[in-house]
Amino acid sequence: MTQRPSRASGADNDPGLGPRLRARRTALGLTMQQVADRAGLTIGFISQSERGLASPSLGSLTNVARVLDMDPATLFTQPPSQGEVTTAGTRPVYGIDPSNMSYERISAAFPGHTLRAVLIHEAPGHRSEPIRHEGEELFYILQGALTVEIEGQRHVLAAGDSIHFASTRVHSSWNHTDTHTSILHVCTMDVFGDGTRPRHSDDTTGHHEDRTE
Repeated sequence: MTQRPSRASGADNDPGLGPRLRARRTALGLTMQQVADRAGLTIGFISQSERGLASPSLGSLTNVARVLDMDPATLFTQPPSQGEVTTAGTRPVYGIDPSNMSYERISAAFPGHTLRAVLIHEAPGHRSEPIRHEGEELFYILQGALTVEIEGQRHVLAAGDSIHFASTRVHSSWNHTDTHTSILHVCTMDVFGDGTRPRHSDDTTGHHEDRTE
């Protein structure tokens, strides 16, 4: 029904991504805890990302880039909008680590647009990091199954099921099956960089005390 993860388009899993994030953070004089708090992520995930032990999702990479006052496009190149209509089999399939999770962009970019949509293909066992950010999002399971956890409450979704929630609530998801899962994901967060430029912002979490380097 949908394509499985196959290839990356643009920048693949950049071996220099972690060191670049760390260099930018230290240049700004920020601790990992500050970045984690402002990006709505955990300090453990920030540490793993800087050491190349974790592959961030589009949402988490966008949040981290904003905190670091970076354009996400300088860290990860995504295919541009193909227009109002996309055709199965012709869309670029890309990913930061496409062996675990890959994307197909299906939403267009035009003045005033607020929805961003991708098809996500997740490998068996793949787990996304807990995160919170602005906006809202919707998952619709096309193939396979997915567990979505929102502030401690788990929802097991099968093909044909959906979930819609405020992204300001801490959420994560994982493919608990032994087969690939394909998902229609729609959100209002500017994961493509088509709208506002990145800014140094506390967004959803506000300012926090420094606790660790």
